[in-house]
Amino acid sequence: MKITDIKGTVTLNNGVHMPYLGLGVFNAKDGVEVINAIHWALDAGYRHIDTAALYNNEEGVGKALRSHTVVSREDVFVTSKVWNSDQGYENTLKAFDLSMKRLGFDYLDLYLIHWPVAGKYKDTWRALEKLYDEGRIKAIGLSNFLRHQIEDLMQSAKIRPMVNQVEFHPRLVQQDLINFCHESNIQFEAWSPFRMGEIFKVKELQPIAQKYNKTVAQLIVRWDLQKSIVTIPKSVKKERIISNADVFDFEISAEDIACIDALDRNDRIGADPDHVDF
Repeated sequence: MKITDIKGTVTLNNGVHMPYLGLGVFNAKDGVEVINAIHWALDAGYRHIDTAALYNNEEGVGKALRSHTVVSREDVFVTSKVWNSDQGYENTLKAFDLSMKRLGFDYLDLYLIHWPVAGKYKDTWRALEKLYDEGRIKAIGLSNFLRHQIEDLMQSAKIRPMVNQVEFHPRLVQQDLINFCHESNIQFEAWSPFRMGEIFKVKELQPIAQKYNKTVAQLIVRWDLQKSIVTIPKSVKKERIISNADVFDFEISAEDIACIDALDRNDRIGADPDHVDF
């Protein structure tokens, strides 16, 4: 990944350009809160917004993009996801239509299967392939899929997933999965890069951040990017949204990258993708 500035992108396996830094809106309240957060992000230079049907704020995401006075919809990469209870071929097609109605869009940049629901994700993927072939989605991908689930999906898939968005932070590195995705030309993407705020309690990160005169949050965002990982830190506070993107004036040394990698404890805050029962 060539890191340039906040508007820099990676090229997915179908040629689509995806901004490598985005704003996650998980837990952002629909309405004023999510609209303000997105407007602040766009003003700061972000061009990537990540939502999902589960977040119950797709309507606000759409309103935020339509109401911004400078940045147009076409300039922003928007991701949403199909929830577990909506999986299966026909259900996914219906769920996508509902998401598009809430967003008020006529196309989506990226649509993901939110979790690998056993017995359903292959049919769900067929629906995503249909929507992609119809030009309603620019890119399709996965979320929370492990290697064996991706390999199983690929046995019947006609289109290779373009993205795999998973939990990723210094306590859950999953380097083998990163390597597999990169080798398979599937872009690795991080959700919860700050581990719901718990990463700020990891004392070993403080001296590394201080070495670069940066915050721990900025250090982690830069670490993600230098590992060629798309990242979507979440915040609804203007100053933090701006601060999280202030990562393009320094570079972490290979030694410090290794030190951060070594903090891995295979410790999840989210569910185990092998045990999806929700």
